[in-house]
Amino acid sequence: MKFQKSIIEFGIIGLGRFGFSLAKTLAEAGKEVLVIDNNENKIKQIRHLTENAFVVGPLDKDTLMDAGIQNCATVIVCIGENIDVSILTTLNVISMGVPRVIAKAISYEQGQVLEKIGAEVIYPESDMAVRLANRLVSSSTLETIELRGDFVVSELKMTSRIAGKTVLEANLRQDFYLNIIALEQDGRTTTDITPDIILKEEDNMVVIGKRENIRKFELYLTKK
Repeated sequence: MKFQKSIIEFGIIGLGRFGFSLAKTLAEAGKEVLVIDNNENKIKQIRHLTENAFVVGPLDKDTLMDAGIQNCATVIVCIGENIDVSILTTLNVISMGVPRVIAKAISYEQGQVLEKIGAEVIYPESDMAVRLANRLVSSSTLETIELRGDFVVSELKMTSRIAGKTVLEANLRQDFYLNIIALEQDGRTTTDITPDIILKEEDNMVVIGKRENIRKFELYLTKK
């Protein structure tokens, strides 16, 4: 095992179905990811996506530090089934001073304990790993729903880059090949999207299109 010293964006502990999907989605989005698991085969399967993939034994504090978990900006503990291991591992990560710790829970009671020790809690279903990854990748993305054929529906928060423009002037269909299907302004949501609607900073817009085109629009929104 090699030591990690520089700051890494995301650390993932546990490569079950949820953890693997999360690591894969983050890595494919160009994020730096550190993953650890006690199963060598699972680590081998993820190594083509990240060099920072390590087989570990017990998830005690020394082992976690050797892997470099303390150098991650965000750590997601994806151990839901082994409740005692989940809680102790989460506690160890928090005690290392990691700025943001997210933990998977499979019951409300487990989630309550994880919240009390200072973790953000998620109760994932089969598709929630991809949704979480998309939220972590872009602060402008509020929610994403996967469709077939690489199409997604995403809810995005508007920024000053687009504020003051009308829907017609924003020209999402021609510039980004996206269609607006809903818009939330001043706490009210409409699906009647007319060309003369003036977009505001902090509006929430729901669009449909290919993932790569939504990413281009996200970059446009956050570019300074």
